[in-house]
Amino acid sequence: RVDIARLDHLMNLVSELMITRTRLTQISKDLDNTALGDTTATLNRVLLELQDEVMQVRMVAVEQIFSRFPRMIRDLSKQLGKEVDFQITGQETELDRTIVDEIGDPLMHLLRNALDHGIEPVADRIKAGKPAEAQLLLSAYHRGDSVFIEVQDDGRGIDTERVKQKAVQRGLIGSQEAASLDDDAVHKLLFQPGFSMAEQITDVSGRGVGLDVVASKIASLGGRTSVQSELGKGSVFTIVLPLTLAIMATLQVRVDAERYAIPLSVVDQTALLKRSELDYVEHRLAMSYRGQTIPVLDLRQALAVPTSFSPPDDVYVVVVFRGRKLFGLMVDELLGQEEVVVKPLGRFVDRCPGVSGATIVGDGSIALILDVISIA
Repeated sequence: RVDIARLDHLMNLVSELMITRTRLTQISKDLDNTALGDTTATLNRVLLELQDEVMQVRMVAVEQIFSRFPRMIRDLSKQLGKEVDFQITGQETELDRTIVDEIGDPLMHLLRNALDHGIEPVADRIKAGKPAEAQLLLSAYHRGDSVFIEVQDDGRGIDTERVKQKAVQRGLIGSQEAASLDDDAVHKLLFQPGFSMAEQITDVSGRGVGLDVVASKIASLGGRTSVQSELGKGSVFTIVLPLTLAIMATLQVRVDAERYAIPLSVVDQTALLKRSELDYVEHRLAMSYRGQTIPVLDLRQALAVPTSFSPPDDVYVVVVFRGRKLFGLMVDELLGQEEVVVKPLGRFVDRCPGVSGATIVGDGSIALILDVISIA
C-alpha cells in the first residue's frame, strides 16, 4: 500500500514539471528554434506518460464508498416501513482518491433524501398502481474526462408547484417570479441555501438541512449537480465529477486583457458570431443553437472586467453545460486548449464568485479557472 502523502507529493512534483513544460513550450515558439522544439516535444511526451502513471496509482474504485450504503438503506427502509430494492452498478468506476474520500456524505444525503421524500409508503404506491417494492439505483460511469454518479428512484417525483410555494414562503423568490419559472429553474431551487421541503426536522434525510450542502460540497470538488424528475414516476439526481483535482484540460479564452480557463469537461462547442446574430428573449441575451434558443452571458459583465476598448462586431461564444442544459459565454478571443495545473486561490480570495482556482500559463502569467455553474 502506497502512502497517500507520498502520492500527493509526487503529484505536486509532476504538477510543477507541467508548469515548467508549458513555459518551455512557449519559449520554444517565441525563439522559433527547431532543435529546442523537438526536445520540448520529447519532454512533453515523457511527462504525459509520467503524469498518467501517477494518476493511475492515485485512482481507486468508488466501491469503497458505495459499499457503505446497502446496510444503511436496509435499516432506514425498515425504520420508515418502506419496501426498497436497492441496486448498485458501476462500483468498479475509478476516481482520484482525494475525491472519493469526499463524496461519501453527499451521496448519503441524496440516498436518504430519496428514501424519505422520494419513495412513497407501500399503501400509496399500491394506490398509484405501482409495485409495493420501490426501486432505488446508485450508479457510476465514465464519460470523457468526467465520472457521473446517479441516484435514481421510481418514487413520487418532484411536485414543482409545491416547490414554488415553499420557495415563496421562505422568501427566496416572489410569487410573480414563481409563476414564470420552468421545471428546470424550479429544480435549481432545491439546491439553493435555505431551501428545504421538510415540514418537520427528522433524523432520516435532511435533519433540516437542504440539498444546498450537497451542491456546495460537489462544487468544491470541481463538480456539478443536477436533477431530472417526472411527477408520479420518480427522480434522477446526477453528480458530475472530474477524474482528478490536480490537473485539468481547459479552453483558454481572453476577455479584454484578462485570460481565463474554462474546464473542457463543461464545454460543448464554440462559435464565431456577428453581434447581429444575437437576440433578446425575455430581456436576456440569447442565440439559436442546434434548433433551440439558449441564453448567452457576456463574460465581461458577469466578471465585471473593465473595458479598455470598443467591443468588436465579431464575438466568440463558448457553449457550456449547466446540468443537462446549455448556455453560451461570450468572450473576446479563443486562445486554444491547454492542460493546466489547478492551484487554489487561498483563504483571502477563497470565495471569489465565478472562479474555482488559478493556473500559471506559458508566458508565466496567471489565468483564473472559471466555475461556470456559479456564473450562470
